[in-house]
Amino acid sequence: MQHILDQLEQRREAARQGGGEKRVAAQHAKGKLSARERIAVLLDEGSFEETDMFVEHRSNEFGMEKQRIPGDGVVTGRGTIGGRLVYVFSKDFTVFGGSLSGAHAAKIVKLQKMALTTGAPIIGLFDAGGARIQEGVEALAGYADIFLQNTLASGVIPQISVIMGPCAGGDVYSPAITDFIFMVKDTSYMYVTGPDVVKTVTNEVVTHEDLGGAKVHSQKSGVADGAFDNDLEALSEVRRLVGFLPLSNREKPPVRESYDDADREEASLDTLIPANPNQPYDMKELILKTVDEADFFEIGADFARNIICGFGRLDGQPVGIVANQPQVLAGVLDIDSSRKAARFVRFCDAFGIPLVTLVDVPGFMPGTKQE
Repeated sequence: MQHILDQLEQRREAARQGGGEKRVAAQHAKGKLSARERIAVLLDEGSFEETDMFVEHRSNEFGMEKQRIPGDGVVTGRGTIGGRLVYVFSKDFTVFGGSLSGAHAAKIVKLQKMALTTGAPIIGLFDAGGARIQEGVEALAGYADIFLQNTLASGVIPQISVIMGPCAGGDVYSPAITDFIFMVKDTSYMYVTGPDVVKTVTNEVVTHEDLGGAKVHSQKSGVADGAFDNDLEALSEVRRLVGFLPLSNREKPPVRESYDDADREEASLDTLIPANPNQPYDMKELILKTVDEADFFEIGADFARNIICGFGRLDGQPVGIVANQPQVLAGVLDIDSSRKAARFVRFCDAFGIPLVTLVDVPGFMPGTKQE
């Protein structure tokens, strides 16, 4: 019996190696963590329970039958963040570039169904190059199955995506329909097709960063809700965000003990708003002095900065905050700020998170672009 257990442990260790030491070292050289290291940072220590560790692809074309690696490019399982259950999948760039096969997709779909049935958030860590071309339409069908689960889970369980490497095709379509997207500066990219395809089709020369970098999506397109300096910071902030959210729409947001007195008075707020209505002030100062312990998690901080959206706590109860920002365009509403606020309000409504609205707005931005 012992030799069987030894063989099982050897197989597990082989699966944990992913694409091998050289490829993991290449990840580290780029300033990126491996798929399993990311999960270790994200989840509570020792809480991760892996699923489908030994799954391999089913392709026998183009020599793929000679290249079978346990796990097939994605690590899936469940664990806890702050003692609360979450499901997580982490794409492994060291195995076939993290590309999606039929078996790879089936692992993710199984996890999505488990999260939906159990009623717990699902977090995807993306570092992948799209569909595995050797599998053709089977890989594309796998994406369709994932998208279906994304839509079924929308408004039922929180879905969070973290873009941690170069992602194209289906590996950006799925995150785009989740609730929150975060990116890592300088190492992560999101685009439908990469710069080489753009040059071939349109003869336009563009860099990865200009086409789909963290700066573009967090400041210009608004696709990303935040951009962080490295993997560690991104994962730490996701842990912080999960602390504000209910596990599902069937549960209430988590209340925690507050060290601030709910009846406290803040004298400095008496002079925050200037006597001159044409003089701007910082609405974030009001928010930070109002919420518990000045703990405010802002969503989309660099996009449509004339409106502020984010999570805080009042007497330990999580709340969503929507506020005009007089320091930027006098806090005026425009297309981008309206879309940003509407999406945030819709999320809070779906998950029963109370809203606090701080209003100081001159109206809607006039002009031909807005019309």
